[in-house]
Amino acid sequence: MSTRLNYSSLLPFALLLGLLATGDAVFAQVASSTDFVDIRPKQNSPLSRFGLGDPMDQVHAAAAGMGGLQSTYQDAYHLNLLNPASLASLQATSFEIGLYGRASNLEDANGSATAYQGNLRYLALGFPLRNPINLSLERQLNSWNGGMAFSLAPTTLVGYDLELKGFDENAGPTSNMLKGTGGAYRFTWSTALRYRGLSGGVNVNYNFGKLTNSRILIFDSIPEALATEFLDEISLSGLNLGYGVQYAFNFTDLNKEGLKVPNGKRIIVGVNGRLGATVNSESSLLFRKFSPGANVSVRDTVRYEENIAGEVDLPASYNVGLAFEDADRLYIGAEYGRESYGSYRNTAQPETLADASRMAVGVQYIPNATSYNNYWKRVRYRFGARMEDDPRVISGEQARRNAVTLGVGLPIQLPRQQVSFLDVAVEYGKFGVPDILDETYVQLTLGFSLNDNSWFFKRKLN
Repeated sequence: MSTRLNYSSLLPFALLLGLLATGDAVFAQVASSTDFVDIRPKQNSPLSRFGLGDPMDQVHAAAAGMGGLQSTYQDAYHLNLLNPASLASLQATSFEIGLYGRASNLEDANGSATAYQGNLRYLALGFPLRNPINLSLERQLNSWNGGMAFSLAPTTLVGYDLELKGFDENAGPTSNMLKGTGGAYRFTWSTALRYRGLSGGVNVNYNFGKLTNSRILIFDSIPEALATEFLDEISLSGLNLGYGVQYAFNFTDLNKEGLKVPNGKRIIVGVNGRLGATVNSESSLLFRKFSPGANVSVRDTVRYEENIAGEVDLPASYNVGLAFEDADRLYIGAEYGRESYGSYRNTAQPETLADASRMAVGVQYIPNATSYNNYWKRVRYRFGARMEDDPRVISGEQARRNAVTLGVGLPIQLPRQQVSFLDVAVEYGKFGVPDILDETYVQLTLGFSLNDNSWFFKRKLN
């Protein structure tokens, strides 16, 4: 954090966080405070207090450079697990790992603060079910194929550390310490089949994770006063399903024999999404009073409950897109999506979220994919943009994100002449709630796609 935030324009946000930061008795104490005069975000995002945290982007590095396209993107050497139908277009086994780093500037009309974060973004392994070398050696048509993948990725992140300064009419100055950690993850098994230009696939997602929220109220002017803490932990576990369909319409030319042959140009239509589902939750609540500054810790547990069974309703979503592709040359895509967060329900932590929509456009250009004497002509250059709502609503205003992206796919030649890639994507965007909390950020994503076409290769001896 570079500077301290101290301004009245954050008052609605601070009041709302203060109300959410209360248990039964704590609520009465915080609600009596008449003026929140200071809020200091120390790490990550204050909005991760709401819902299951900040939604994490699920696209891999290649698609991240193209505005986060997911419905139509398919590639012979990259995975697109958000639309499992794309797995049927793989031509090599692909192991992918992604990392990200993010620098954010949080501000309002009077000041700013900085925050940094970074972590693993995804791990995935995907492979075609028919080896392309076998098809070539046996002179078989590649009119049908299948694909399968396994992946692990974080889906939400909780990371905030806030101090809210206030004044109580009876007790004087107060400090409200709000801190949250944890997040949710998804392990996915994906499979797909393709016949000619039509592909379909499914994702079976196992969702799990743990979220911890702590709220501490301290009376600053009364050294002997006990502080009050309300701590809740929520663990999630359960399945939901994803789906994807892609159809590629190939353009043709007439060859010398008068037969129609594909010319490498095609239109791709894609649909993907997730079905809504209810997953199990288990929560623990601790409400206690303690002496924060005493040499001998004084604690009084007012309330403690554990293993409280509950449910979380995960929202359904869908994306529809259209793309034009000139193979190994140009890709242009656009899509629209929507997530039904209005149906979100968490019995352990009731709150209301809003439906969220998104739009994205992206372009990939390869100057000359077969150039042997100019490496930079084989590089994949990408750019895009995205505009999307966030399901969290603060003081009647829904959070929103607008961003532009740039990316490159750097080919790497590995043994057996199988091309692999180092994919780099940079995103510059603005996120937040107008007039309450605005965030300007730069995010860097690194992805490694290591490919091998020897899986399922049937060796024959003469």
